[in-house]
Amino acid sequence: PAFPYKFKIKMSGCPNDCVASIARSDLSIIGTWRDDIQVDQGEMKAYADAGVDVQADVIDNCPTQCMKLDGTSVSINNSQCNRCMHCINVLPKALSPGKDRGATMLVGGKAPILEGAQLASVIVPFMKMEAPYDEAKEFIEKLWDDWGENGNNRERIGEFIPRVGLGNFVEAIEIEPDANMVNHPRENPYIFYEEYIEEDDEE
Repeated sequence: PAFPYKFKIKMSGCPNDCVASIARSDLSIIGTWRDDIQVDQGEMKAYADAGVDVQADVIDNCPTQCMKLDGTSVSINNSQCNRCMHCINVLPKALSPGKDRGATMLVGGKAPILEGAQLASVIVPFMKMEAPYDEAKEFIEKLWDDWGENGNNRERIGEFIPRVGLGNFVEAIEIEPDANMVNHPRENPYIFYEEYIEEDDEE
């Protein structure tokens, strides 16, 4: 297709992102889960008995402090978990990802071309990935349609989004706005809100 510039898609099976897709691709597809982390308390006790300092090596290093240790058992406040994978990496036999699995879709990562390097931003926090992957294909086609029609020559999609505005972009690709998409609060005090009302609510 006659895109404004190249479009790279990279995929990682889990949030460890070993292929660095978030930094090196226009569309980063990273495997994730949306239910609770699976905990095997028996294996957790085995780690503690083997000399692993669960408190120092895992609990204290949790970025959201969503884990608590009671003796040799661990409890997790999954609503606060940001799925950084640290605890699972350290205790792979005791902790494993949830069973409701899918992918997070991030858009806009790139190396320096016209502007500086930037990491991809979350556009769809969770998308179920099941063959034949129609939802993912439809999402990618919407990205291509909007960027392909309105992007400037040699403009990556990561440069296109801030130029047209995130609000206009998510509206064009028919995605519901989400607070996770915002990098930081607006510096301009004149903020205008647009109401998004579901059709069901109008009835």
